[in-house]
Amino acid sequence: MNLETRTDPRPADNASVETRHLNLALQGGGAHGAFTWGVLDRLLEDERLVFDGISATSAGAMNATVMVYGYQQGGRAGARAALGNFWRRVAHAAAQSPFQATWWDKFTGNHALDNSPAFVWLDFVTRVLSPTQLNPLNWNPLREVLTASVDFEVMRKAKLPIQLFLCATNVRSGKVKVFGDGEISADAVLASGCLPFLFKAVEIDGEAYWDGGYMGNPAIFPLIYKCGSPDIMVVHINPLMRKALPVTAGEILNRINEISFNSSLMREMRAISFVTRLIDDGEIEMDRLKRLHIHAISAEEKMQEFSVLSKFNADWDFLLDLKEVGRTHADAWLKENFDSIGRRSTVDINKTYL
Repeated sequence: MNLETRTDPRPADNASVETRHLNLALQGGGAHGAFTWGVLDRLLEDERLVFDGISATSAGAMNATVMVYGYQQGGRAGARAALGNFWRRVAHAAAQSPFQATWWDKFTGNHALDNSPAFVWLDFVTRVLSPTQLNPLNWNPLREVLTASVDFEVMRKAKLPIQLFLCATNVRSGKVKVFGDGEISADAVLASGCLPFLFKAVEIDGEAYWDGGYMGNPAIFPLIYKCGSPDIMVVHINPLMRKALPVTAGEILNRINEISFNSSLMREMRAISFVTRLIDDGEIEMDRLKRLHIHAISAEEKMQEFSVLSKFNADWDFLLDLKEVGRTHADAWLKENFDSIGRRSTVDINKTYL
């Protein structure tokens, strides 16, 4: 079957539109996931795009799950509405918490929470107390937001319109766990975004899981093995490069987290580059391995402006700003690169990831 162009069979979309098939790989990054919301909102507007599969982690897993559920219930419009409602609920829940930016920070455009007394206290005690001591009831406000946004029982009863893969880290084995068809639940989504300093490990079927970013942010291999399209769009949240050398304790910790959360993706990209080179050199026949086309949407310079603590700031205005940045970058990518889908990569893997 020709994967470059074919008609989208899904009844929610315009069946007369010639389409290109695409897989999505969504990174995690807390409130910065609103950037991904904007990217998805713009991609969903384009009826020429068909999404075969989504691999996602943490905030990316929440975006992906909400998007697929909304698509299942109401096509593209349903997916866009579901994402909007989800992020509104996130902002509403954040508005009820004591962790708020000060009036001066809001006035000066500082989106970090490093001047919030409540957050400074939380940041300190999480370095001393474990989640079992600090949060014995294991309260997670995102559980309520998720269950209000997604009916997981309804979602599991029908075939998903887009294959969904959620990445988490098995605490005991240190291996990546990918939750797929039949395993999607609120616990699976929360496991994918479980920060070990804030929440107890999420237990599913006797195994404990932490944030998927440690071992797959996100994992690419499910899209290779289980999806037909050779095109993979990576939506970056965590900057791959920072020109400024981190000097403060917070900046150092932030950069360590960025490097750690990008490492698994970079390892997979090295493997993809190696296989692509073998195919191009005629060492491997194309009918044995699939030649992948890698694409990426990111806002490196913009994301570098934000500190790690801004990932905990779910102020509605900040989320809307990030969404607009995502939409703008996705729109620019589509105008410049749409015709490359199904034909070639738009990312120089060696230059970007190696």
